[in-house]
Amino acid sequence: MPVRVLDNTTPSQVSGANSGKSSFQSCSLLGVGQTPLTPKIRHIEHGVPGFRVAFSGTQNVSSVQKDEAWRVNVRIQGCDLEHGYLCGSMEALNVPMADTPVVTFWEGEIVDTKNYTFFTGKWEATKEDDIRHWSKFPSFSPLLGQVEADGGKSLDLSNYPYIFMRWKEQYFVNVGTDCGLTIAGFYYICFSCSDGSISGFYYDPNSSPYQKLELKSTNDGRSGFSFSSYELQ
Repeated sequence: MPVRVLDNTTPSQVSGANSGKSSFQSCSLLGVGQTPLTPKIRHIEHGVPGFRVAFSGTQNVSSVQKDEAWRVNVRIQGCDLEHGYLCGSMEALNVPMADTPVVTFWEGEIVDTKNYTFFTGKWEATKEDDIRHWSKFPSFSPLLGQVEADGGKSLDLSNYPYIFMRWKEQYFVNVGTDCGLTIAGFYYICFSCSDGSISGFYYDPNSSPYQKLELKSTNDGRSGFSFSSYELQ
């Protein structure tokens, strides 16, 4: 899930790539090859319910003391491909210390080599941290050499079958900051264009390392979905 229990335990360029900058305008972001949704509005209503693109799965929050996983729901609320931006909510359903599901609002950066590269440059993440976490995705392997060279700036990812992102939680929606959880870290995210699945790893130097997020699209019962360069109501 988006929220993390603090844990003090320390535990070659793609074929066809060129120097052009990818904007993903020709790609259906988070699409699974089904019926696209119709764009409704041009602005993003932060925190407003009614999102249409949904995912469900688990977040492994195990530590050296115990094995633990939380059930997680994620909803995509808005997307602006021109600026490499998206946002949504995350909900953890079985957090031991919480009486109700814990919901957070997050904002994301799409690694499009125009607005954002594979190097984070903030949130206490070094280039070495970036390489270690991205390398946990098998789909990143063909990109490793170029990313090590320049953060992937010269890669053309417009037709790559995976979309890489970072998700950073901004605030708790339904609980206070004294809930015993932290949202200080962020997620390295990989989305599969072929099946709509999402995998990710949470990074926070003060939490258990490599907490894995695994999500499948649920689509709220609709026939399909995709994104273009607009936000959804």
